[in-house]
Amino acid sequence: MAAAVSDQFIAASAANSIPEESNLPSIAPSLTYSEDSEDQDELRVSEEPRKRRASTRLIAQSATDIQRITGESTQELISRCCGAGCCMNFQKKKLGVEYEQVPLPDNDAFRSLGLRIKEIPTVLTGITDMPEQFIFLEKHQNRRSETSSPTDSAISFGNDISEETNNSKTLSQTLQKLDIEDLDTSIQPPSFVQPHPPYHVYPAKIHNTRELTKPGAEKRTFHFDLDITDYPDEDNNEFKVGGAIGVSAPNDASVVNDVLDLLLVPRFLRDKPVLLRTTKGRWPTVWGQDKARELVTTRRDILTWCSDLQSYPPTKPLLRVLAEYCHDPNEKKVLLFLCSGEGQGVFCDFRTGPHISISQILSAFPSSKPPMDVLLTVLQPLMPRFYSLSNDPHESYEIRDGKQHRIIEIAVTVHETADWRGGNRTGVGSGFFQRQALQFQDLQARGEKSLELYIPMFKGLMANPLAKQFVTDGPMLLIGAGVGIAPFRGFVQRRLKNANCANKVWVLQGIRDSLVDELYSGEWGVHEDEVKRVIQSRRGEGRYVQEEVVNQADLVWYIINSLDGRVFVCGSSKGMGEGVEEALIKVAMAKGNLEHAEAKKFWELKKVVGQYIAETW
Repeated sequence: MAAAVSDQFIAASAANSIPEESNLPSIAPSLTYSEDSEDQDELRVSEEPRKRRASTRLIAQSATDIQRITGESTQELISRCCGAGCCMNFQKKKLGVEYEQVPLPDNDAFRSLGLRIKEIPTVLTGITDMPEQFIFLEKHQNRRSETSSPTDSAISFGNDISEETNNSKTLSQTLQKLDIEDLDTSIQPPSFVQPHPPYHVYPAKIHNTRELTKPGAEKRTFHFDLDITDYPDEDNNEFKVGGAIGVSAPNDASVVNDVLDLLLVPRFLRDKPVLLRTTKGRWPTVWGQDKARELVTTRRDILTWCSDLQSYPPTKPLLRVLAEYCHDPNEKKVLLFLCSGEGQGVFCDFRTGPHISISQILSAFPSSKPPMDVLLTVLQPLMPRFYSLSNDPHESYEIRDGKQHRIIEIAVTVHETADWRGGNRTGVGSGFFQRQALQFQDLQARGEKSLELYIPMFKGLMANPLAKQFVTDGPMLLIGAGVGIAPFRGFVQRRLKNANCANKVWVLQGIRDSLVDELYSGEWGVHEDEVKRVIQSRRGEGRYVQEEVVNQADLVWYIINSLDGRVFVCGSSKGMGEGVEEALIKVAMAKGNLEHAEAKKFWELKKVVGQYIAETW
């Protein structure tokens, strides 16, 4: 068959291989246990497990190593990097340039950065300019009443401020009429941190939480029941199966305190009202127009809710600010070198390595003490995190305290990276959920009756692809790995309530080891054993979910060519998502007698018409 064919020919070729759909349940292929499939554990006891294929050996330490391994040309490597060609000339001395040995900072934080600096040119060129400061912290002229809480936070002056307020007298009069917003910022962000209109952050009380994984799991996953009984009715946007919620997760209090300590912000100032003035941009909110703003808040609330202190790699504007306020000349030279053209190669390795927290880099260059408002100008905003619902929100209610409570459920996997102080640190969102879960479980264990712990969340993503496509009645194949399986649970529970749908939904769930990290085992519905297939990568034969997709080729082909049939994929794009996509192409090649390019085009067309839906990250 020719490599280039028309879309009509692909569709016709596929149609010839489609098993005719029938109203009889027996027509649909079932989940098979072929010779290539992984049998149940008791049938595999005598077999020696296959060795793991993943390697943790360090094979690349620089861009040169990567080029050698991948076989990329210089131009290909440059296109993936900064475009300056710095990776090809890493630390190479130039003729006629004078170099000097600069003593490097002698502390654990600096050593953890992994900067491989040999000699630095005495004259640096192309140094990044100091970024424009557009955030200013000024003394607040209005005193709060004695009854106000020291952690209460902010109020905006409104959408626009007239030009008349530019003179100090009018501004002073305006300030005196305002007080700090009566809002408990220990459970939710200041109201100016609006995710997007018409939604505001709502502190949802944790109704219950439990750990889905068991000791020994590579990653911990927690389940949360959130009480949304009193969630405000905003624009009639209902919670839906397959939908998601946004969560405005705060920075860890210990991280915030560490940054305040490193910036030498006095403790008595951290919770005092301060006038925050910006001249442009959206910050400190994450939504809205690019415009100047003035509002009253506290330094602690700004660092807790508005700026990301650990999720992004360092930027040259950040390093330039640190250099500008460095008192030690050697530390300043190192920072300016990273901001220069001569230090581009070192900076690229630095930036593409593990994410560096603000505490880490401030500790690495201890003589740098930039003013907090200058530092805020070069930090990334703290963005909401999004989590798929793992239940049917229309059916989930509980009776407690004599009242009916409406519940939504989510699952969160904790992500960890190595911390420079030793041990691991968690992500902003998953770390917040883990802290809340452990605190909730601790209070439960101590017999506490009033468990007042909250998740600051908002709705507004109920129209994502999964929520929109779950309304169909056609046959479906749901493919997921890890926590990516969570959004399928609520949909399967709803479907299995209808007897005529028991043979119209199938699940392929990829996990590492069913003994420690199989999520929601036994919680899918009465026909779970008929509709779900668990594929383990670390036990028994040791296979991945994409391999099982090929094994279930008959089922895949039947579903995708049935009337209103759908194939869903949810999980990490790296590895699983890419692997499943290639497996689906193999199925189309085998069952539809297509070439690789034709099979790829087939699935692209199915994606266009909404029959193949992939939600990966």
